[in-house]
Amino acid sequence: MSAIQNSSRRAVAALAIVLAVGTGAALAACTAMGATTAAIQGANPTASPITRLGQHLTAADGFSPDGSSFSPFAETPAIGNLEPGLREEVRHAALGARSAGIEMVVNTGWRSERYQQKLLDDAVVTYGSEEEALRWVSSPRDSMHVTGRAVDIGPTDADSWLSQHGADYGLCQTLANEMWHFELATSPGGVCTQQRSDAAAG
Repeated sequence: MSAIQNSSRRAVAALAIVLAVGTGAALAACTAMGATTAAIQGANPTASPITRLGQHLTAADGFSPDGSSFSPFAETPAIGNLEPGLREEVRHAALGARSAGIEMVVNTGWRSERYQQKLLDDAVVTYGSEEEALRWVSSPRDSMHVTGRAVDIGPTDADSWLSQHGADYGLCQTLANEMWHFELATSPGGVCTQQRSDAAAG
């Protein structure tokens, strides 16, 4: 065997070793990453990717981790932590809407203070100033959602139905710029008062 052939074989062998080592390292890195991800998910499987200062929003905040709406008859914190009178009338209204062929859902109900703060922080980014953001999202101190006295209803046909029939259940659209926002603002069969122009209006 010539010296050239020996040299070629040694080069091929060296290359094979390098590739094997590299592949092993890559597999080890992938395994470590997978283990880390699994550990994070295992520690908080319901955590949402929406975070603030590393704190996750979960169902315990009134948040829907998978982004879905809530049934008015659900027992999750978003519904269960509503003021009892409001919760009862929303359920009555949902049955009334259903009899008219309309399925009503609650897009958001009760919220924790940190959930409300996250929404406000996001609104400041969206609208460019806190003043404008407060027209759409109240502070945790002022929010009717944080006290469990407001619900945001959907879909649009349910909003329309409730705007026409809500007073039969004491439910009123209280903000002119939010057709989905309802509060228990009168007695069932009563008259809804004039709407405020937005959340910041006195």
